[in-house]
Amino acid sequence: MDKINQTFVREFILLGLSGYPKLKIIFFALILIMYVVILIGNGVLIIASILDSRLHMPMYFFLGNLFFLDICYTTSSIPSTLVSLISKKRNISFSGCAVQMFFGFAMGSTECFLLGMMAFDHYVAICNPLRYPIIMTKVVYVLMASVSWLSGGISSIVQTSLAMQLPFCGNNIINHFLCEILAVLILACADISVNIVILAVSNIAFLVLPLLVVFFSYMFILYTTLRMNSATGRHKAFSTCSAHLTVVIIFYGTIFFMYAKPKSQDLLGKDNLQATEGLVSMFYGVVTPMLNPIIYSLRNKDVKAAIKYSLSRKAINQ
Repeated sequence: MDKINQTFVREFILLGLSGYPKLKIIFFALILIMYVVILIGNGVLIIASILDSRLHMPMYFFLGNLFFLDICYTTSSIPSTLVSLISKKRNISFSGCAVQMFFGFAMGSTECFLLGMMAFDHYVAICNPLRYPIIMTKVVYVLMASVSWLSGGISSIVQTSLAMQLPFCGNNIINHFLCEILAVLILACADISVNIVILAVSNIAFLVLPLLVVFFSYMFILYTTLRMNSATGRHKAFSTCSAHLTVVIIFYGTIFFMYAKPKSQDLLGKDNLQATEGLVSMFYGVVTPMLNPIIYSLRNKDVKAAIKYSLSRKAINQ
């Protein structure tokens, strides 16, 4: 009889900042401004990396993928968030929630791998400069980027499919801005232990393994750099790596906060704790893509020169 009387969920309600109406306009303005900066900043750098032949190198190819990924990730989530902040529409369909979950998880997983690939590229460039053109051929770095996108997409399909196959038969209120996977899983009226185990395996594959690649790459880079006789060479090596390290620290710090915390907090945490975590994760989901082009353009002379070249070329054409 209990199973017969169950009403299965056809849509979800995203709480967002519904409990803080006075903050809605403030966050709407902040997020909108940051979203515009994301589109312009990342878009300009993508165009610059295509137009300027000096940036036709593996490092900038990976950066172009990173900038494109940031645009895709924010576009899959921010517009709906902005609508919910200025309107009373907080509901999202079951399929819409699945699509949002897929893109969020796929983009996050892909970025983890891309950052690991970029660290390896820096390692080869600094520790094996003479062999760099032989190792990092166009076929190799295109394949590395393709593996990053493909693995992130496959992992997201698995996670989203498993989550959406669960029965949701009661509470359909998500205490979050988005259909974030952990916020959705706790609403299921079934055992989610399998989902949690697979999510943990995914965390190891997409968080720990790329982070190990980053760590060991930079250990070898540090060792090689300290042995350089040229102060100019050391400065150039540190300057090249500093932007990437800054992005890694910001990105991985955010990811570990959102996904690698003890699962008991997600299952047993209070509503206000979940609301705070949702707010922080959403804010970082906007801030990180906004900072990426700023960090790389400020720390890289080639990128600065490419931006000036692209802007001057556009001015001449007009």
